[in-house]
Amino acid sequence: MTITVLCLLLALISYLWMVSKRNKNAPATTNELAGYADLLNKNVDFYQELDDAGKKRFVKLVDGFLQNVHIEGVGFIINRLDKVLVAASAVIPVFGFPGWEYKNLTNVVLYPDTFDHEYQYEGSDREIMGMVGSGSMNGQMLLSRSALLRGFSKNSSTENTGIHEFVHLLDKSDGATDGVPEYLVAHQYVIPWLQMMHREMHRIKDGRSDINPYAVTNEAEFLAVASEYFFEQPERFEDKHPELYKQLSLIFAQDPAANV
Repeated sequence: MTITVLCLLLALISYLWMVSKRNKNAPATTNELAGYADLLNKNVDFYQELDDAGKKRFVKLVDGFLQNVHIEGVGFIINRLDKVLVAASAVIPVFGFPGWEYKNLTNVVLYPDTFDHEYQYEGSDREIMGMVGSGSMNGQMLLSRSALLRGFSKNSSTENTGIHEFVHLLDKSDGATDGVPEYLVAHQYVIPWLQMMHREMHRIKDGRSDINPYAVTNEAEFLAVASEYFFEQPERFEDKHPELYKQLSLIFAQDPAANV
């Protein structure tokens, strides 16, 4: 699939979705909400740690996301778990912001596995697990289904591709994907946050940090990678990186370690 064909396909999907959206935004039925809750309880640690009120709100946010964002599979038919895990990836970073909507997202496209820069998911050189679109693909997100599922598997990993990409989208909400989501970081904290990032990036380069080395790519990737760790293993992250934990708690208005 060429880039041009993919862009045209995504544009068509987006158009058809927006045209038919008024017929798709009815609230989920009680049984559907119960189904979401069951899948979340079985697959999403973040959800499991919430109290009853938090779980109820999380399910409603998942439903709201699914009514407003179209999710499509490439080369396979997506199932309910795929949709719920995409929605959970979106909800987790913004759970501290009641009423938040991803106004810069219309479609999420799931590939069966990793893909390359030509959006091919077969052959060699397939290293991309997720991507937030820009330019002609603005408003689109591409995710590897295998990476999405792996991020929510029951292990001690600090990685979650879905959360990673939605943090990028949150970062991008001010117009620049630069590791400083200006809607969330007060002006007086921007410089201290950048300094904190760069100090930790040096530690990573020197082999003195357990944060994924991909974080040293740039400030945007540092924020996304550190956020994966923050949400996936909050107690460990707070223990090993207390200052970073405190700063991310302020950025996301959440204290996930307190729920564990």
